[in-house]
Amino acid sequence: MFDSFPSGVSERMDRPTYHADFGRVYNSGIGFLNKLERGQHFKERGFASWEAFAAGDWTRALSLADERHDDYARELQKAAQLGIRHRRLRVVEFPITPYVQWEFFVLRVRVELGDDITVLDAREISDIEKERPVPEVVILGDAAMYEVVYDDDGNAAGANCFTERSLIRETSLGFDTLYELGEGFHAFFDREIAPLAPPQRPGAQTGFPG
Repeated sequence: MFDSFPSGVSERMDRPTYHADFGRVYNSGIGFLNKLERGQHFKERGFASWEAFAAGDWTRALSLADERHDDYARELQKAAQLGIRHRRLRVVEFPITPYVQWEFFVLRVRVELGDDITVLDAREISDIEKERPVPEVVILGDAAMYEVVYDDDGNAAGANCFTERSLIRETSLGFDTLYELGEGFHAFFDREIAPLAPPQRPGAQTGFPG
């Protein structure tokens, strides 16, 4: 699974170029968007909820978790108008990192708006990840696939764009297989996320990038 991905030919795009290309392809008549999210530590600078989380204010972070509610609603409405099905698979490692704990409260807003998100315990794919983690990708139909790239500090820095259709299809099949293994968002959230105590402040021994 994902055997051809490491040798795939891609074009490196900076963040503005990636966003522009994504928008162009998204509006070109694709039928679906699949997102495979694998990383456990990211930074969301400019997102007030994340900024509060990073500052150690868990209560405020949760109160702001739905700040992009209207943006997400418009995004999903547009997808419906274009006939694009959105699916996201969130791979989670244990113990759950502070970032992932925070992210799930944001993802819950998306799910409540109708976004299709399932969750997969990383331990269930340890045999697949013996040599490398599954790829962190966004797949737009069979037209384009983006491997999101992050800098050493965990900030989004652009993407590698793949357009070879055979590689996109192979990766999509891998996504489909893992997606079927995933657990429903609410079941996972209620069992694994909701009972967690507030995470320690960034910089403590939590796995959170300082």
